[in-house]
Amino acid sequence: MFKHYNMNQVVLPLDLEIKIEENDIAYAVNDVVETIPDDAFTGFRRETGCPAYHPRMMMKIILCAYTQSVFSGRKIEGLLHDSVRMMWLAQGYEPTYRTINRFRVHPEVKELLRQCFVQFRCQLVQEKQIDEEAIFIDGTKIEANANKYTFVWRKAIEKHSAKLVEKSNQMYDELLENEIIPEIERESEDELSTDELRQIAEKLDEKVEAYDKEIEAREKGSERKQLRSERKAPKQYRKRFRDFVVRKQKYKQDMKIFGERNSYSKTDHDATFMRMKDDHMRNGQLKAGYNVQLATEGQYALAYDVFPNPTDTRTFVPFLDHIEEGYFELPKYIVADAGYGSEQNYEDVLENRERTPLITYNQYRKEKKKKYRNNPFHSANWEYNTENDYFICPNDQKVTFRYLSQRTDRYGYTRTFRVYECEDCSGCPLRSQCTKAKEGNNRKIYYNAKWESQKAYTRQQLSEEETGEVYGRRKIDVEPVFGFLKANLRFPRFSVRGQEKVKNELGFAFMAVNLRKYTAKKTNPTLDNNNHLNQKGSNHQKLMIGTLFKSFLASYVPASFLYDILIILGLYHCYVFLCHDL
Repeated sequence: MFKHYNMNQVVLPLDLEIKIEENDIAYAVNDVVETIPDDAFTGFRRETGCPAYHPRMMMKIILCAYTQSVFSGRKIEGLLHDSVRMMWLAQGYEPTYRTINRFRVHPEVKELLRQCFVQFRCQLVQEKQIDEEAIFIDGTKIEANANKYTFVWRKAIEKHSAKLVEKSNQMYDELLENEIIPEIERESEDELSTDELRQIAEKLDEKVEAYDKEIEAREKGSERKQLRSERKAPKQYRKRFRDFVVRKQKYKQDMKIFGERNSYSKTDHDATFMRMKDDHMRNGQLKAGYNVQLATEGQYALAYDVFPNPTDTRTFVPFLDHIEEGYFELPKYIVADAGYGSEQNYEDVLENRERTPLITYNQYRKEKKKKYRNNPFHSANWEYNTENDYFICPNDQKVTFRYLSQRTDRYGYTRTFRVYECEDCSGCPLRSQCTKAKEGNNRKIYYNAKWESQKAYTRQQLSEEETGEVYGRRKIDVEPVFGFLKANLRFPRFSVRGQEKVKNELGFAFMAVNLRKYTAKKTNPTLDNNNHLNQKGSNHQKLMIGTLFKSFLASYVPASFLYDILIILGLYHCYVFLCHDL
């Protein structure tokens, strides 16, 4: 006996919402897009032509597709025919992949995504999932949609451009010396401009045409042969100068594309070649990519931005400006790793924004080690005489103040150093261990008082119980979000080109990560361990297990696989303890 089955009979109910489970992610997608104010959609209105699909519907179907790790426009179109949740969100509409692709790179979508993040954060605050005490900032590099062999390097362009200038000047002097063309009026004696190169090529054209006419007018073969021989040099010069004009224009365009960068990709001019993570053979990967900056709290992405420069130090200040202008007011604590520790960044947070930076610097871990503190050749361990302003080196020599030195980097930031020099290093038995200065030169110390005071302030903040506890949450707050994005969501590479389009796609991806985590946490509310943190790390293993649980739930991985991972990590006893505690 079988259950009744008839393909020719209408089956009720027809309402697709009934087919969706109570805590399905489609409801979270619908709720977050519905919070966007109506004013944000004004830029999509058109008075003429066929009525467009509503931007709310387009936002919902793209966000929902990204939560299912579907990023292709054609595959999103396929989901509209197959997925019940996509059919419900689209309410029967079926936009084509071209419409989907055009919408997600539309300039106005940037504002819609910003509104999504702002409204989502307000929702988290209302539900008390985040406390607005701190934000955690970190960056990662994501590969661009560009061929990895299409690199253009600034140094190579500058080298070829210099050779072109030298060669063109040399050939122009030869033309004048041989009286092939008359002298032209030049703007600069050092370099021929593009217009001047073009002018020289035109004069050579005239010279060659004059030879052509004269050759045609002659009847004797010997005379024609002689004229052809004389015409050979102007023709060769003309060919070279035409090439110079093309190359000059290309190099000028290349330098314009570079901006402040050292490289770019021919297939995506906004992408910069960066050192990615090592592959499985531990080979460094140099690929075209973008530097993605993210601010999180409670393992939720609250603000993001994309930068073409690979170092995090230079992205910190503009990223904070971006957050304040478009997302939310900065909280009391701004937490980041040592990649952001610099004099300029500390100054910006403390003086301009009046916030507390919990940011380590490059030597922070090293300075805490006993080996460093006991090294007598580190100037930080030398005795200092405050009254007479001098240090005492390991050989009991005075290292006295000499002069002030200012250094300005290529970005325009100026640092001031007090330069101290030893009285006499000649004949010192410790010279080889103390300094690498050449014979006859004494050891110098470049002391930056402002930087040293900032370092002391950082050490003090991180040693206190409250601020140390806040900084201790950094690794388990911002790092998992990148893991969710690349591993769980399977988003290791962009599918669009251009920085503005990349920002839009990244906004969809981060919001998809937020919605998957929010849905998993709402379904399993007992897995929230964020309120059980401390400075000393006694709860570290339990916290790690909670993070693993949430990440695996968000990615729908079987529990048996999590069990195997815990056995490998040697954390099974913590797993049993956690389950008993929950």
